[in-house]
Amino acid sequence: MKKSEIRFSIALDDQKVPEAISWSATDAGPDIHFAKAINVAIWDRNQDGTMKIDLWTKDMPVDAMKYFVVDNIGAMAETIMTATNDVVMATKMRDLCRVLTDHIDEETKKQK
Repeated sequence: MKKSEIRFSIALDDQKVPEAISWSATDAGPDIHFAKAINVAIWDRNQDGTMKIDLWTKDMPVDAMKYFVVDNIGAMAETIMTATNDVVMATKMRDLCRVLTDHIDEETKKQK
């Protein structure tokens, strides 16, 4: 059986706030990749529930964080469609993404 690993490395400041996030994966080649935020969700088979890790660097812009969350919801819509073929759930999630993107865009216009 082939195995694959994903590794995250988090550099913390004195207050334990992430300053840098990097990751590597056996299937992504030898390069180290950098990120400003990560969101990892794992379905724990023993707890029969979701375990999450949400981290972002202190220099992650607020508007980028909001788009990151919307992108995650959109990706989950694709996951639910692929895994369950639940068109209703996927459509509602995509609709939510459109509403949230409009909200972020409106906020951005007001700030300018």
